Parts: sequence; C-alpha cells; structure tokens
Amino acid sequence: MTYSCPLRCVHCYSESGRRPSRQLDHAGILRVADALISLRPLGIALTGGEPLLVKGLLDVAERIAGAGIPVLLYTSGWNVDQALAADLLGAFHRIAVSLDGATAEVHDRIRGRARSFERAIRTLTLLDEASHDLSVRGRGIAAFGIDCSLMRSNIHQLEAFCTDITPRFPAIRHLIFGVTVPSGLANRAGFAERELLDDDQIRDVASPGRLAHLRSLAPDTVDVSVEDNRMLLMHPDDLAKGRSLPALQVEPDGAVRAMPIYEGTVGNILDEDPSVLWRRALARRSHPFVVETLTPVRTMREWAQAARRIDQYFGTAEDRARIDRRPAYH
Repeated sequence: MTYSCPLRCVHCYSESGRRPSRQLDHAGILRVADALISLRPLGIALTGGEPLLVKGLLDVAERIAGAGIPVLLYTSGWNVDQALAADLLGAFHRIAVSLDGATAEVHDRIRGRARSFERAIRTLTLLDEASHDLSVRGRGIAAFGIDCSLMRSNIHQLEAFCTDITPRFPAIRHLIFGVTVPSGLANRAGFAERELLDDDQIRDVASPGRLAHLRSLAPDTVDVSVEDNRMLLMHPDDLAKGRSLPALQVEPDGAVRAMPIYEGTVGNILDEDPSVLWRRALARRSHPFVVETLTPVRTMREWAQAARRIDQYFGTAEDRARIDRRPAYH
C-alpha cells in the first residue's frame, strides 16, 4: 500500500520509512484493487510500510470483500484507536499485528522505535475488546492475531509469547512464528550473519515436537503455527515438486515484482493486463540465472548469498544504489 512507516525495523523486507512512499492516490489504489480482483485470487493481503497510514484503506478493503475475496491486513498497530479497531474488524477477514518480542526491550529494539511494543499491545487490547462487543451484537468480525518474525534476538521468547502474551487477549485467534528470510534489510551481510537463524535452529523450531510444546502452552482457542518460509526461496527442486508460492506481489505504485522477496519487476499493473504480468512473474522462476543461482542453495547462508546475486542482477540502477546505501548492521 505504501512504503511510509513510523517504525524502522532492523529486518524490514521493503525498507519502508527509508525511501519514498510511492503511494498512489485513492483512485489509483482502487484501480490496483480492481486489477487484482480480476485475477480472482484466493485472497488479497494489504501490507506496507504501514497500510493504516493510507487514507481510504477501508474503502479498498470493502471493495475487495464486496467481490467475495477474503482481504487480510498486516499492521504494526502503531496508530489504532477504539473506533478504528471496530472498523477494521468489520472490514477485514483477518488481521495480523506484528509483534517481534514478548517484552518491550526486545520488540522495541527490533522495531527501531521506543514504545512500539506498548502501541502494539494496546492495538491488540482494542481489537480484543471490540471483538467482544461486536460479537455480543451478532456482527461478523475478522479473526485477529499476532505475527512474529523469528530471528536470533527473539527466539528465546517463543514460550513467553504463548504463556505471557496470548492469554491477555481472550478473542485472539492465531499466533504465527515466521522465520525471517534474507530479503531487504534482512539480507545485509551483518544482519544475515548475526540474526538469521541457522539451519539447525530452523529444524528445531519447525519440528513437530517443538510445535506441540508451544501449542500446549497457549490457550486452546489460539492456533499456534511455525512457518519456515522456505516457499519464499522458490528453489527449482521445490517448484518441480509443485511446492510453488502462488502469490503476486504489487508494490505501492502498481509495479509487480517477479518474485516476492527478490528485487526485479515485470511491469506495472496499472498499465498492463494483470494475467500477462502473472505469466511473466511465473516465467522469472525458471529464468536461467535464477535456476543457476538457486539450485545449489541448501543452507540459510547460501540462500542469503543467492538473494544478493539475484537482487543485483534483476534490480534497477535505483535498486542497486539503495542496496549500496543500506546501513551496516552491528
């Protein structure tokens, strides 16, 4: 929706808040929504940056939902009040609040702004209260929950999310731990070395035994899941086995990324037939350079190195200049 963001997350895939917002006007955003609706997708997720900074966000959600397509919202929860919480629950099918620490110390450091933990918890509280009020009145409402990007700085807090955070919100419905992948700022050499989970850590956290343990700690009403996010790699072996990622990623100005976590676009959805762009995006996955670069990848470290090569190869001169300006991670 926009690259504007009040936070400065150390792992931001889109580098939001650090470059022009590229946000369309209201009419342009609705044109993008209509183009996506024409593809009849299984669902449409609105992300950022911070999508709640976009005026007319609820109009977009209602446009998509009115077409019979589930619409999801990903938010940092920075700027939600009581009235907005109720409106969001009525407009969306699912709401995910990003929470990357079970304590303010961890979350605020990762999110790059003081009081971001406090704001996220308040948003979850407001969604919880509004869920109760709307349910009593018989209103259909979105399911809401927490999405956590797993890295070395917060992996020690997995259990605390289940025991200390989720029980605060009786109406919360999901807690998703997603392994951070090497994209955007998360692919800086320093970050990749110090924060991306290694392969043993990923196997452990995604193991059935660990998942069963986490589920035993959380309330029965909360669906706890762990996603290794390997589908974002788009390894040729996985694609050959039908393990593809059926997602089209649209940037704020309508540009369509060929592959979601890697630099490089295939056109603009405001100028061309969306189905043509989808076919181009699929074709990029079998591009000789992509196949050559991703085929040897077996480890997270190798994935990070491969992602840098793909970004340099398919990124524009502007993209490469932005990559060169990324601050070092210490």
